[in-house]
Amino acid sequence: NRMMENTLLRAEVKDGEILPPTIQKLMKGYNKYLRPFFDNGPVTVGMSLDIASIDTISEINMDYTATIFLRQRWTDERLCFDGNKSLSLDGRLVELLWVPDTFIVDSKKSFLHDITVENRLIRIFPNGTVLYALRITTTVACNMDLTKYPMDKQTCTLQLESWGYNINDVMFYWTRGNDSVSGLDTLRLAQYTVEDYYTSVSEAIYETGHYPKLIFHFELKRSILYFILETYVPSSLLVVLSWVSFWISQSSVPARICIGVTTVLTMTTLMMGARTSLPNANCFIKAIDVYLGICFSFIFGALIEYAVAHFCTLHHPDAANLVTEQEVLTGCFTLWPQYGQQMQQNEDEMNGMVMTIVRNSSHAKKKDESAAISPCSTSNSERKPQPPEQQSACCKTLYIIKKILCFLNCCRVENPHYIDNYSRMSFPLSFVLVNLLYWTYYLYF
Repeated sequence: NRMMENTLLRAEVKDGEILPPTIQKLMKGYNKYLRPFFDNGPVTVGMSLDIASIDTISEINMDYTATIFLRQRWTDERLCFDGNKSLSLDGRLVELLWVPDTFIVDSKKSFLHDITVENRLIRIFPNGTVLYALRITTTVACNMDLTKYPMDKQTCTLQLESWGYNINDVMFYWTRGNDSVSGLDTLRLAQYTVEDYYTSVSEAIYETGHYPKLIFHFELKRSILYFILETYVPSSLLVVLSWVSFWISQSSVPARICIGVTTVLTMTTLMMGARTSLPNANCFIKAIDVYLGICFSFIFGALIEYAVAHFCTLHHPDAANLVTEQEVLTGCFTLWPQYGQQMQQNEDEMNGMVMTIVRNSSHAKKKDESAAISPCSTSNSERKPQPPEQQSACCKTLYIIKKILCFLNCCRVENPHYIDNYSRMSFPLSFVLVNLLYWTYYLYF
């Protein structure tokens, strides 16, 4: 008897302290290595969460870091005692009790706060119900779909499982359904807003068996205002800046080349800066990449436009003279109206003379052609008619050649200076149209 009392005393003493009589009575014969209801079915563990903060959400690592209060409740029939008040114990006494082996699935790194002591709470109720609370900071993986970045929505999860006890030993459930998770309504994030959240109960199937699982889902919507001010507005202004070259004379080669090259280099720098906060290697073509690519194409197109216009000017020696004459005539019409009217009359007379000469020459040409064709008509009549298949093939060939010549004639530039005039309208209208298509697709589809 003496030896049994000493053994019990040593079990009750921890760190030089003797447990209170109530705890001594509860701990007498208690085995923390055996779960409650060991021979009478599984023990049910209810859980609830309080989200204290979501510190960071990383697109590069595809994870988020959160600080949570995890509360677990279960009933242990071995801890029933008389009374109507609960017992709040020091968290360090948890080593004397059985607790569920709950772990966070997809957790990369987690730790229990221990300032000033380990942040644990143990509370035992008279009916044997145990409340066990922890304060944990964890980094959890979150698979993200960045195809609509920065107009994307991400759904992340926090999964809780039992490590060693399967569904025959332990059952998990949310204590109050969706209301078991609190703290998100008052949460403020830097780039996101919490749109929706809900809970679910599932089972994890492994080779070793089926294990209980609780899942907390929450949907995050990214705030786009920051990206509009940081990326979209500067890139659009760079596109508008590249159009300034259309109003600069083609003879000002250094000025137009400087604007074109500067906007291209600035746009390249902006594109590189927009990718610094994103994964370097991924298969996503993001919405922001599409927009920056569109802006870069317009800026590069403005630079190519001047190269084409300048090339046409060099191979069209009268282009500069045409523009110079137009400017001179415009000045004359403005300063000397009478002289301008006289010049207009002289121009109309010249046009009439030219039209008369053209008509006469066309009549003479028709007569020559009829005279040349008439001797050959008899010889052609004596020839055998060609088969209809050859005629149709020849007609198709001539038709194709005619279309090609018409297309080449349309592409011929009469005045290289008109290229800038067309670009002043086509570039802005095209950019507005592409923007309407872009924002409509990514915001509503």
